[in-house]
Amino acid sequence: MPEVTRRTLLAFTAVASAIEPKFAEAEGASPELRALIGAHEASYVGLHRIVHQAGSSSHERKRADRIEQEALLAICSYAAISRGDRQAKADYLLTAEARGELDLEEHMQAILHSMKR
Repeated sequence: MPEVTRRTLLAFTAVASAIEPKFAEAEGASPELRALIGAHEASYVGLHRIVHQAGSSSHERKRADRIEQEALLAICSYAAISRGDRQAKADYLLTAEARGELDLEEHMQAILHSMKR
């Protein structure tokens, strides 16, 4: 049986429509944060597509998983300075956490380091 990662399992059980692209257009968020959120939304949808694609390989699933993890980590690492960025980042990460995505040690470390900047 091919290796199943946590995110692959989430993709099997979650519905891709649970991703609401409205976050990428968060009011008051900087263009940089909107770009990071947009990249994560796209990578999350891509992960779902690969996981549900008939005949996708373990390599393809691992690659999509890695891309999605890196995109989420970029948001966690983003130093939200403005009020709009802080609000948009918190709203987005709370939504990701509700899906069970913020469970890696690296996520919390990145969030805490971003707060020090």
